[in-house]
Amino acid sequence: MRNVDRLMSAQRPYLTDGGLHTTLFLADGFQAPEFAAILLLDNVEARDALGRYFDHYLEMAATSRSGFVLNTVTWRGCVEWAPKLGRSAKDLMRLSRDAVALARGIRSKWQGRVSPLILSGTVGPAGDGYAPEFALDPATAILLHGPQLRVFADEGVDMVCATTMTHVGEAVGIVQAAQRLNLPVVVSFTVDTDGCLPMGDPLGEAIAATDAATSGAPLYYMVNCAHPDHFRAALQTKAEWVTRIGGLRANASRLSHAELDGASALDDGDPQEFGRLHRELAALLPNLRVIGGCCGTDHRHIASISHHLRTEIAA
Repeated sequence: MRNVDRLMSAQRPYLTDGGLHTTLFLADGFQAPEFAAILLLDNVEARDALGRYFDHYLEMAATSRSGFVLNTVTWRGCVEWAPKLGRSAKDLMRLSRDAVALARGIRSKWQGRVSPLILSGTVGPAGDGYAPEFALDPATAILLHGPQLRVFADEGVDMVCATTMTHVGEAVGIVQAAQRLNLPVVVSFTVDTDGCLPMGDPLGEAIAATDAATSGAPLYYMVNCAHPDHFRAALQTKAEWVTRIGGLRANASRLSHAELDGASALDDGDPQEFGRLHRELAALLPNLRVIGGCCGTDHRHIASISHHLRTEIAA
């Protein structure tokens, strides 16, 4: 059975990591333009830090006997970012290949203790995930994201995840490009404090529109880069789209995207409360398959989620 098939039939959620970017840049002090962790792959110290970062979460998965989704450090890997990062499109593709190689090495180290261990290629937005400057139609999204998706297909990842998607057109294009390459694909939308995408679409409408345009191709949908309070109300419905949500990677902070953009210090919230909130969210999501964190979260937050969900399942 393929790793992805095992994920889709799992009886309890797999774990994934937390706020990689806030950990690397705000906690560990590494620097790169545009929050581009992909550039750190050329830094030996940063690569060592990435190994330690993932070790925290994989140790947790081993202890809890959970599967794990191992994401590549490629959120800023779209060719549209090349000029802003001072790199060529070709060099960004080289870094995406390096990111898969790094993840493959981490998987080799842990696969005897954590199973299944799924390698997921991360695809980030072509624009700003907090304040998108433009909306893409699907055809343009295919052109911009196609090169990185081709790298992921060539390197044999288990699946790809379009993360921090701000509007439907870009999500649809990524899904269509992944379909052409026979890549299983997940779409993760971000929302603001009102539960709507930064471009204004309500979460449920965005999921329904993406499914309609792609014949329901995504394995499932996720919500990331928003505090649970920002989207919990949207999930309190019996609408069919709620059953399509299979993953959560929430922010530790209740701040809006605009407030986070202007913040000078890391807001890591309350890890114990974070876990309790996810137990409440899990009760609303019958097909929840993957749990992790986003901005401001670290191994404490994911440990709290894991504890509270195990307690709920045991009860």
